Amino acid sequence: MSPDPAWDPGAHMDVVETFSSLGEEYAFLVWGDDGCKDCRSRLPAFGAALEAAAVPDDRVVQYPVERLPEGKKRGPRVEAYGIERIPTVVVERDGEEVARFVEREALPIPEFLAERLRELEASA
Repeated sequence: MSPDPAWDPGAHMDVVETFSSLGEEYAFLVWGDDGCKDCRSRLPAFGAALEAAAVPDDRVVQYPVERLPEGKKRGPRVEAYGIERIPTVVVERDGEEVARFVEREALPIPEFLAERLRELEASA
């Protein structure tokens, strides 16, 4: 999930501000595979957004996923979190899931999650 050097934080200040404002109670759990085309195309922008927002590395946990021939996934915590497609990114607050991005969402990962987190904060 190396950050995309072409991702422009200035063009996505709302995303950067949202991620920057999250406290230590938030964690990002990321499932993906280096051999997955969608992971390679979608995760670098998310990595760049986290970097621009100065989200500490200890709040981002990456789980490698192996894709099995019958379409199932195998890897750490795959069953516990019901991971069926990759990339999947789960945001937790104090260990409770509050947002989830799954592979084919229309928005890029950073924008999708920032929007969900702003909605969460607005309803609090």
